[in-house]
Amino acid sequence: MSADGVRENLLRIRERIAAAAQRAGRRCEEITLIGVSKTHPAEAIRSAYAAGLRDFGENRVQEWEGKREGLADLSDARWHLIGHLQSNKAARASGLFHCVDSIDDFSLAQRLDRARGEAGSAGSLRVLLEVRVAEEGTKNGVSAADLPALGEKVTALPTLHLSGLMCIPPYIEEAGQVRPYFRQLRELRDQLAAQLGMPLPVLSMGMSHDFEVAIEEGATEVRVGTALFGHRPAAKV
Repeated sequence: MSADGVRENLLRIRERIAAAAQRAGRRCEEITLIGVSKTHPAEAIRSAYAAGLRDFGENRVQEWEGKREGLADLSDARWHLIGHLQSNKAARASGLFHCVDSIDDFSLAQRLDRARGEAGSAGSLRVLLEVRVAEEGTKNGVSAADLPALGEKVTALPTLHLSGLMCIPPYIEEAGQVRPYFRQLRELRDQLAAQLGMPLPVLSMGMSHDFEVAIEEGATEVRVGTALFGHRPAAKV
């Protein structure tokens, strides 16, 4: 997709975000748009950055390693790992991303924490807990039942900062039917924040076909790929 195409798509998405926020009685400034750049080339990311986008989501550590050198000058961009993190790549991820938005296992969180401690990384790494909001065998995420215990353990890790929750609900063509899953994540976030006695301001939920419903249900971050960059090219094997 051309740079002009990306810019026009970004404008339309921001208009839709503003309209959804207005319907929910919220300010559009409360919602961060994450451009899901997985399988898209560095040039597409640069086009979105030039159009004003600053948050980008990648699914795989190795793919991001192949892009990052060509984007090193985008110093104020924020890089999110939104895909499942394999434990053997945790050490690399700890230094590559500003945010790891898909923690669903305490041993994985420990690996991230240990790697940052050993590297002497400044500041803390923002993390989100990925919750499995539907019983789908192909989906990652901690169960609602196990979420409270995981939240307690992760908050005790010194180099990680737990900021909220993330989910990937089932794909349903009628976006309105996804609403209960978004509502469930918001309620789980509120319960966990009360239990921990700390704010958990981030709710990362909603993608290209359902982000407006997610905003109406309280999303503070939406992850949009196809609507911004077009259909993804096939991943290289």
